[in-house]
Amino acid sequence: MTARAGESDVPGRTAAHAYACLAFTSVCFGANTTFAKLVVGEVSPMMVVALRWLLVVVLLVAFNRRSLARDWPNLKPHLGYLFAMGALGFAAFNGLFYIAAHYTTAVNMGIIQGVLPVLVLAGAWLAFRTPARALQWVGAAVTLAGVVVVASAGDVERLLRLRFNDGDLLVLLAALFYAGYTVGLQRRPASTALGLFTVLAASAFLASLPMVAAEAWLGKFQAPTLRGWVVVALVALFPSFLAQILFIRGVEIIGPGRAGIFLNLVPVFAAVIAVVYLGERFHVYHGVALALVLGGIWLAERNAGRTRKRGDPT
Repeated sequence: MTARAGESDVPGRTAAHAYACLAFTSVCFGANTTFAKLVVGEVSPMMVVALRWLLVVVLLVAFNRRSLARDWPNLKPHLGYLFAMGALGFAAFNGLFYIAAHYTTAVNMGIIQGVLPVLVLAGAWLAFRTPARALQWVGAAVTLAGVVVVASAGDVERLLRLRFNDGDLLVLLAALFYAGYTVGLQRRPASTALGLFTVLAASAFLASLPMVAAEAWLGKFQAPTLRGWVVVALVALFPSFLAQILFIRGVEIIGPGRAGIFLNLVPVFAAVIAVVYLGERFHVYHGVALALVLGGIWLAERNAGRTRKRGDPT
C-alpha cells in the first residue's frame, strides 16, 4: 500500500480545497442528526444502514464504472484491508451509533463524539508516527470544549449530572472505529477517491447484512414506509455519498490528523440545521460553541503546512 504523507507542506489553494471538502462533510454529517429524527418509526435502524450503503453502491456503479475498472488492478490486492475499513468505519460505526441512541442521552453522545479528533491525532501518531504539533493538540482541546458547550446547552450543572452507561461505551467504540478508519485512509492504495469509495461502500453493505438479520431475529425489523424511503434516500445522498467522498479527498490532501479536527464542526452544524429545519431556538451557547470550534480549527491549522519545513514535529 502507498503511505500518504498528507501532513507535509500543502499549497494554499489546495489546502483551501481540503477545508471546503471537510466543512461540507461536517454539514452533511450534521444533517444526519435531523435525518435520524425523521426516520424514527419509519424504518428500523439496521435496515437504514443496509439501504443507505446499497443505494450508494448503485449510484457509484451506475456513474463510475469506467473509473472503477481503471482502479480495480490497484484495489484488488488490498480487498481484505478495504473490507475491514468499510465494515468498521461505515457499517459498524453507523450500527453502533443507532443502537447506542436507545440506551443513552443525546448529551452524552455529543460529548463522546468530541473525542474523535483526539483519537485520530493519537492514532495517526501510533500507526505512522505522524507528527502532531502542540497547537494541533491545543486546537483539538478547544474544539472539544465547543462540543461540550453544545452538548450541555451551556449548563455546567447538566454536565455534573452526567452518568455513563452501556450506550456511552457503544458510542466510544463507534468513535474508535471511525478514528481507525480515518487513520487507515493514510495507507489507501493508489486509486481515485470514487474507485476507493465504491469498494468501501460495497464492503459496508455486505457487512450490514448480518446486522439486518440479527435485527429481524430479535423481532426489531421494520420495512421502510414511503417517508422512510425518502429519508433513506437523503441519508444515502448526503452523509453517505457526498460527505464520504469529500472526506476521503480532504484526508488525502492534508492528512488524517489535521482532517480529524474538522469533525468537531458536526455538533455545531447539527444544532444550526435543527434551528433552521426543525424550528428549534438558537441560543447564546450555540454561538459560543461555534466560536470555540472555529477557533480550535484555526489554532490546529495555524502554520500547519510549515511544520516539516521547520523540522519541528511539535
